[in-house]
Amino acid sequence: MQSISVFEIIKVGIGPSSSHTMGPWNAAESFLNLIEHQRSLEEVKEIFVEFYGSLAKTGIGHGTDIAGMLGLSGHDFRSIDTTKINQYIQEIKTSEKLLLGGKHSIPFIYGHHLVLHMDASLDFHPNGMIFKAIFRDGTHLEQDYYSLGGGFISTQEENSMQEVCIRTLYPCHSGKDIIRNVEKLNINKISDLVFLNEESWRTREGTQKEALYIWEQIKECIYKGMTQEGILPGGLNVSRRAAKLSQALLKNQSHNNPDEWMTLVKNSEQNFNNVNKWVSCFALAVNEENASFGRIITAPTNGASGVIPAVLMYSQTFTPYIGEDAIIRFLLVAGEIGTLFKKNATISAAMGGCQAEIGVSAAMAAGGLTEIMGGTPQQVLMAAEIAMEHHLGLTCDPIAGLVQIPCIERNSMGAMKAITAANIAMESDPSKAKVSLDQVIKSMWDTALSMNERFKETSEGGLAIAVNVAEC
Repeated sequence: MQSISVFEIIKVGIGPSSSHTMGPWNAAESFLNLIEHQRSLEEVKEIFVEFYGSLAKTGIGHGTDIAGMLGLSGHDFRSIDTTKINQYIQEIKTSEKLLLGGKHSIPFIYGHHLVLHMDASLDFHPNGMIFKAIFRDGTHLEQDYYSLGGGFISTQEENSMQEVCIRTLYPCHSGKDIIRNVEKLNINKISDLVFLNEESWRTREGTQKEALYIWEQIKECIYKGMTQEGILPGGLNVSRRAAKLSQALLKNQSHNNPDEWMTLVKNSEQNFNNVNKWVSCFALAVNEENASFGRIITAPTNGASGVIPAVLMYSQTFTPYIGEDAIIRFLLVAGEIGTLFKKNATISAAMGGCQAEIGVSAAMAAGGLTEIMGGTPQQVLMAAEIAMEHHLGLTCDPIAGLVQIPCIERNSMGAMKAITAANIAMESDPSKAKVSLDQVIKSMWDTALSMNERFKETSEGGLAIAVNVAEC
């Protein structure tokens, strides 16, 4: 088994879903590269994209169709002006033309060239799609892709994760590996071990720079969510709540940028009730941005993108464990715990339900927080185990396929569970724990395999069918 960089688990993304938006977007980009490798974009007469399984069933709500069109148009979700997404899509639908790769105009009729097959699935994976290019000489090129969660994609032959995987100096594929390596190296922080392994991809300085870049993006995302009001897109008429909650907690004090806002938060009344509200507010802000096709931090997925930012912001505003070194170490440990779930279970709700998203992100955040609070490596893993243990079996049941209900509030709950797990672990003796992180990861995967497909991001079970959408 090869290793994954922590920055493949925690990275810049775009809402509303890593598996249903970023995955298809990456697949479209991969297909363009395949065309250019074998032929050229200018030779393409028509292009077709078909979505299957979970991608189809919740595709409209997750923006899967939008991601497919924007990806084929050559836009990069890491840099696209998110305020212009609706404009770009309307231009394609109205003109019935798509600028392939941003340079070659072809006919493109929504519903004909792009189809969502609600009643069909591909055998290889629940998140399947097929791209097909017809060339002017009558020949064609076809490729299937599968979205694995976290933006990772694969074909039946190749996995995009393999492109960024290498063998590190001190491989950590389980909790046992982590403890064995820290003891072997005689170090008392998991983050020091992660620093060493990340040197397989970049210098220590590069790792620090990347972590701080992630932090800046987190601040920007939270702040944007704190300053936006109105109704979320998609038809459920869900109101944004973070901005009004922030205004109430700050008593309408004015601010012009994230740093000014953070200063006001730090100086606000810090009783338990207010801190609890702030943690929820941080998570709500991120996931409201996620639901609006905003730029967020995928950690490890978009549906769970609010947990780690909320817990990290909590640490920087309401605890003494502040500063750049703490931020870096939090993210390194959180990311490393995420790799354990990616390698030994899943981070895809279509494969494992919401335990694979909110559960994993809560485990990651709990471990990161325990690390900077001064926890031992054993306590860090214990915190991650506690957080996941109390998410086992959590289903993915988005109403109308939108990452809004119950997803947005669920991130706030995940953040609170992560903080609680860290506090419990810090006051516990891990040698007396009855459940290990490795055991809970295995239990999570066993639960995923046993879970009814209705509860795996299909909108065919749970709240998705219990709630009358017309009443929302």
